[in-house]
Amino acid sequence: MASAFRTNGKKIVAIGRNYAAHALELKNAIPTEPFFFLKPTTSYLSDQGTVQIPKGVECHYEVELGVVIGKLTKDVDRSHALDHVGGYALSIDMTARNLQEKVKSKGLPWSSAKGFDTFNPVSDFIPKETIPDPARDLRLWLKVNDQLRQDGKTDEMIFDVPTLIEHVSSIMTLEEGDLLLTGTPSGVGRVVAGDVMTAGLEHGGKLLKQLRINVADRVGGYEFKP
Repeated sequence: MASAFRTNGKKIVAIGRNYAAHALELKNAIPTEPFFFLKPTTSYLSDQGTVQIPKGVECHYEVELGVVIGKLTKDVDRSHALDHVGGYALSIDMTARNLQEKVKSKGLPWSSAKGFDTFNPVSDFIPKETIPDPARDLRLWLKVNDQLRQDGKTDEMIFDVPTLIEHVSSIMTLEEGDLLLTGTPSGVGRVVAGDVMTAGLEHGGKLLKQLRINVADRVGGYEFKP
């Protein structure tokens, strides 16, 4: 079932640079077609969990609307794309920014910068009926230590949800329980051990979901070396 996406889903497909202001704040070109990267489902972290930052890593937050795929989706036209949505979720895409910049400068993939354990905090399932149109009246926000850092609306997306589903499904089959992350508004920044992130998803001014995530240093494992 799509509602059990955190245990049954096979992949996280994350769209990059889907809000113009975010692309510009990172000095990236605004894309002319959607592009994406993959995150492992082992990076999922539930509400009240703790993001663990590997030694030497500069860790950034990116709040996003997640789309939970409800059924097998392959070569789907955008006009029918929402029929393949099972529901939604609130998510935070965590990034090891200095690691990402290092490998990008060498022309290498950056799966490692996105794929650490705990680097995808996500809410539980939001029924599809709760959000009739993911492009209307949806607000995403994120606070660090009660200070507002990100605040955006999904109608600011460069590519809307049907376009994203059409594009991704033309490249790879999406399966029930897969999570499609749709990009982040501007305002991304760093968190360090001891910080507390609070993220919210609102529809028509009503809070649908909230995440409260602690941040700590990871003991052992990977160490970033410039």
